[in-house]
Amino acid sequence: MMRPPAQLRAAIQRTTLPLLVLLSVAVIVLGKADQTMFESLRTTLSDDAAPALDALSRPLGAVSTVVNRVRGVITMYQDNLRLAQENERLLQWQQIALKLSADNQQLRGLLKSVPERAVSYVTARVIANSGGGYMRAVMVNAGGEQGVARGQAAITGEGLAGRLTEVGDRAARVLLITDLNSRIPVVVESSHANAVLAGDNSPRPRLLYVGEGGTPKIGDRVVTSGEGGVFPPGLAVGVIAALDAGGPRVEPYAEVSQLGYLLVVDYGLAGGLPQPAPAVTRPARRTKPPLDEASVR
Repeated sequence: MMRPPAQLRAAIQRTTLPLLVLLSVAVIVLGKADQTMFESLRTTLSDDAAPALDALSRPLGAVSTVVNRVRGVITMYQDNLRLAQENERLLQWQQIALKLSADNQQLRGLLKSVPERAVSYVTARVIANSGGGYMRAVMVNAGGEQGVARGQAAITGEGLAGRLTEVGDRAARVLLITDLNSRIPVVVESSHANAVLAGDNSPRPRLLYVGEGGTPKIGDRVVTSGEGGVFPPGLAVGVIAALDAGGPRVEPYAEVSQLGYLLVVDYGLAGGLPQPAPAVTRPARRTKPPLDEASVR
């Protein structure tokens, strides 16, 4: 007769645990008894599983390689962005440093060119090119409040650059020696011949009305003569660079096309210049009174 299911399950439960314990003990005993057999079994299982494990590891390795490469590309892109930003900042600082270096060099040149015969002088910065197609002039940030006046000389560390023609309270206009309206009495040092330096809006003004005493030569130094009472004698102006039919060309010592700072010098001669005529104010026009009706009648 067959046992009921409940009794069968109970018998299986009672026998399962002892059987497992006996099996474990047998495996332990056999492992202790013959380790070579179990090692051989493990080796066989490893050899059988190796192709499958190798096949599974290849896609995983490829995915890992792709992930690492993508991560490296992202890191490189971020580094390039950071380096580009740092390079832009360094270029900005480089431009600032170069400008400061140029300004410092010009200011050092002005310190070396402080004239001994000057009554006073003011260092002014060029703030605008106030000239145009037919005028060579610059504007500086010094005016009547700083003590400058019309007619005073504007020089650089190399030589004469021009003179003040218009002066306001906080700014002034400097007419450069290359301007068409500039006329400066000069002398050629080698021959002591007097002349007039006349600008014509070109980089090299001409020498006109060269006096007797020798023919100007290329390389001769030109300085102010002091005649006319505008500039004192001996201010460096330039050097003769070319001999044209219209007159020798003079290369100015001052780089008038690249002015950054100017030394506005008062030699005590500006007071003798004629002052500009004051503006004439016109009287207001009188309006005729309206006629009343009685006068019309």
